[in-house]
Order: sequence, then structure tokens, then C-alpha cells
Amino acid sequence: MGTVGPFPHSPLQVGFERAELSRILDLYGRMVAAGHWRDYAMDLGRDAAIFSAFRRTAENPEFRIEKRPALRNRQGQWTLFGQGGVVLRRGHELGPVLAPVERRLMKLVSE
Repeated sequence: MGTVGPFPHSPLQVGFERAELSRILDLYGRMVAAGHWRDYAMDLGRDAAIFSAFRRTAENPEFRIEKRPALRNRQGQWTLFGQGGVVLRRGHELGPVLAPVERRLMKLVSE
């Protein structure tokens, strides 16, 4: 039998919690079903976790949802960026930050 040693230390990494990722992927699925998005990418780094949604694979992301825990006590850890890197919404909770994207799914139903 081999000797069991300590697990090597890896740099700290920011990630999404299960409920947060579930909410983001639910929105992504609805946007795909509506024909708005076709691809996504996730970047989990030391300072931030980023979810990017694309209309087409080869383009810049249409929306970028960023979780940056270092800003938790200031302006909020959640930021929604639009195309071109424009900040659309910041906040402490994920729901209100995603509201501008969810509004795109609303359709007026006539009687």
C-alpha cells in the first residue's frame, strides 16, 4: 500500500452555488427555447465567477453575469453586463440583477 499524503493546495476559486447556477441555467434554457441564445461559457477564477451567454458561438457575449464576492459589502456581488461590457445592473441578490434579461421573455398576449 502507498502512503497517503495531504492534498496539494490549489488556489482559491470562486464558483456558483447550486441554487445560483440552477437559476442561471433555468434562464438560459428559457432563452434558448425562445431562440435568443445558442451557447454559453463559464469562467471560474480566483476573483470572480462569470457566466456568458452568446447569440452565436463566434460572437462576443450578449450578456455576462458576474459573481464577485469581494464586492459583497459594497455595491453587491452580482453584476449584469450587456454587449460591449456596459454594466446594466448591480446588486446583492441574483433575482433583481437578472430581471432585465427575464423581461425579454415576456410577450404581450392579446385576447
